[in-house]
Amino acid sequence: MNTWVAIGIAWAAMAVLMSLLWYVQYKRHNAGIVDIAWSFGTGLSAVFFALTATGDPGRRILVAVIAGLWGLRLGSTLAVRVLSEKEDGRYTMLREKWGAKVQPFMFGFFQIQAAWAVLFALPMLGASTSGLPLGIIDGIAVAVWLIAVGGESIADAQLAKFRSDPANKGKVCRDGLWAWSRHPNYFFEWVHWFAYLILAIGSPLIWLSVMGPIVMLIFLTRVTGIPMTEARSVKSKGEAYRDYQRTVSPFFPWPPKRRESE
Repeated sequence: MNTWVAIGIAWAAMAVLMSLLWYVQYKRHNAGIVDIAWSFGTGLSAVFFALTATGDPGRRILVAVIAGLWGLRLGSTLAVRVLSEKEDGRYTMLREKWGAKVQPFMFGFFQIQAAWAVLFALPMLGASTSGLPLGIIDGIAVAVWLIAVGGESIADAQLAKFRSDPANKGKVCRDGLWAWSRHPNYFFEWVHWFAYLILAIGSPLIWLSVMGPIVMLIFLTRVTGIPMTEARSVKSKGEAYRDYQRTVSPFFPWPPKRRESE
């Protein structure tokens, strides 16, 4: 299938899906469903690109499998969290900021997420157009994928366990990976995109896969990830979180600094 036709089909499908979910958000007042849809949508778009691309069949299947599993894991994890808790503080802040115009702005926000789902599936498209047969380099890519998804799963599990204890309400999680990075889940999510860059070696569209880690790093550290999450955490946890900011690396895992009280 022509690359531009495939991209157009994926975008149209995501635009329709996000329009429907915007209405669900309007009725239920929980915009967190957009995160679930983005995760599943990016994974499904990647599978669609892989199955309709023109690269080596074995590599296309490999990309479809790992991208699909990534989207399924992330989407399922977010679904459990979003559907069992009140609306994420990030979206509560947006509602307060947008005021009376919240629903038109929210519709636009959902449509931007539809476009981003396709945008972030393009590195998988780049990997799927490589004509090289599967080899050792692909094994390295799978190893990177396993480390990244495994690390993110561990970080998510550690945070979920911490939050499940009522005694930790209002406290900051410093357990496990969270003692070395304030956002280990974001860090391993970023590492995950290097798997598709490795798989794209030999592809005429490798530049799409090169953009994956770059764009994801910008989004996680400068746009929708750390800035919004930390603003909410400071607002809800105050000095406890400020101390966490002073002593623990924001993104890349690193030994923590000695706390002032120690």
